[in-house]
Amino acid sequence: MSGWRKQQIKDLQMFIIGIDPGASGAVAILEKSGKLVHVFDMPSLEIMAGGKAKKRVSPEMLADELKLYADQGATAVVEQVGAMPGQGVSSMFAFGESFGLAKGVLAGLRIPTSTVTPGKWKKAMGVNAGKDGSRAKAAQLWPSQAGEFKRVKDDGRAEACLIAEYSRTEK
Repeated sequence: MSGWRKQQIKDLQMFIIGIDPGASGAVAILEKSGKLVHVFDMPSLEIMAGGKAKKRVSPEMLADELKLYADQGATAVVEQVGAMPGQGVSSMFAFGESFGLAKGVLAGLRIPTSTVTPGKWKKAMGVNAGKDGSRAKAAQLWPSQAGEFKRVKDDGRAEACLIAEYSRTEK
């Protein structure tokens, strides 16, 4: 996308959606001003796979959560995930599936979407290594909503917010 087109979209946007993909990820909605409007865990369902209950992203539930913003000038940024050392093949497949589902839902809602690597947004946002760094930075940026990031498992919420903030402030 050309720089001119990116600026044109940025000028029109009212909301920025940040997505940390994965069944344990989250979604954050920021206003153009940076106000945190809503943050929620990735909508998911438990399915049986190989005799075990597995958590999977629900594209229908995600679409229901995001359709309100589709006609309000929203743009989205999704963390571009990749395989991690030591991660099993089925885990990598499920993670990639979640990434694709998130992008597909956004495309279906006609929300302009970009991606960003974890290294790029974390460096730009000054996030310390580890999930606790993301939670601490999110609590610092949105102190009145710090309770959204207090549990260890709230790292997805924190990262979704920071991904949206990265998109909002990138030059």
